[in-house]
Amino acid sequence: MTKGSIPSRRFGRTEIQIPVLSLGGMRFQQSWTDLGIKDIPISNQVNLEKILHEAVNNGLHHLETARHYGTSELQIGLSISNVNDPKRILQTKVPPRDDPKDFEQELELSFKRLQCKRVDLLAIHGINLPEHLEQTIRPGGCIDIVRRWQKKGLIGHVGFSTHGSNDLIVQAIETNEFDYVNLHWYFIYQDNSPALDAAAKLDLGVFIISPTDKGGHLHTPSSKLVELCAPLHPIAFNDLFCLTDKRVHTISVGAANPGNFERHIEALRLLNNSGELLSTIQERLLDASRSSLGDEWLSTWRVGLPRWDQTPGGINIPVLLWLHTLIESWEMEDFAKSRYRLLGKASHWFPGSNADCFDDDVSEDDLREVLLESPWCDEIPFLLRQLKTRLAGEPSQRLSSI
Repeated sequence: MTKGSIPSRRFGRTEIQIPVLSLGGMRFQQSWTDLGIKDIPISNQVNLEKILHEAVNNGLHHLETARHYGTSELQIGLSISNVNDPKRILQTKVPPRDDPKDFEQELELSFKRLQCKRVDLLAIHGINLPEHLEQTIRPGGCIDIVRRWQKKGLIGHVGFSTHGSNDLIVQAIETNEFDYVNLHWYFIYQDNSPALDAAAKLDLGVFIISPTDKGGHLHTPSSKLVELCAPLHPIAFNDLFCLTDKRVHTISVGAANPGNFERHIEALRLLNNSGELLSTIQERLLDASRSSLGDEWLSTWRVGLPRWDQTPGGINIPVLLWLHTLIESWEMEDFAKSRYRLLGKASHWFPGSNADCFDDDVSEDDLREVLLESPWCDEIPFLLRQLKTRLAGEPSQRLSSI
């Protein structure tokens, strides 16, 4: 593979040949709130243009952002004409609204900020709850606005992004209203595998979002994860894990500076010959997990757990036990802290609460009543107390407020 010639894949029924690495516009902007042009330092804009140049030079022709990524759209619009790329595939995302007129106003604002006449890919941003899907596909809903814009040649293909449950993602895919989906799926989180199957069945493009950050803070991995993934860096391992699955077409590289592409490009050099190495690393990771937690835990910890909205205090027990598993398996405590502290602060993007209310507002007896079907009913209260002691701290806030 030579510089600028990274592989591309057919992006499902869009028929777009999309590079297997996409540039995500979530980390290079000046601010997570809207600012005016005069409030963006020249140094930040120069950095963004260097990122765009480096992306093009490495063959990342797919540029993806969102209306609510703060100043991302505005800054891209200021720079995009300075970075020539005849192969560019431009994508933005706009959230659904109960009033389609509000949705269309945000769509118009996205085009204004991007200074573009057309986007190749538009995603309905954040179909995380059933009402978001209903707002989108009901007669007279947001999708009707999109269809009208498509007829005018302003939008190429429509998809959706999601942090929702796997069942909701599958339901959205099976409406057959969408051409592609942006979702989470990577080595440490494979819950959305059924959604990948549903997308493949209906020939939707699949774009994996945030594999490096939400995939385990792999920019700053634990020393144990580094050791277990050797000779690959955890970023390279996770990239290859995702991209060797043929249901996946592209993964996001959220670059904050031009140097952030290097490990991802290195991974691609192994893409066609990584099978044995990947298998070895995966087995090593699973062995470490078995050694720390035992086969019984790994095969049964999810059984009988209540949903967060069925749990006193809204405690999201499935997520908390997942974080416990990551800590004990691969010492991913920093990642677990960030996720723990976000619970309760991210609304439908990361729903439910952490364990801070346990033993204060929620008693052990309260909790046991909803854990009767779990084989770990007796152990879970202790584990929640352990997580509360180990991970509690200043709450985190989701960067985007939508």
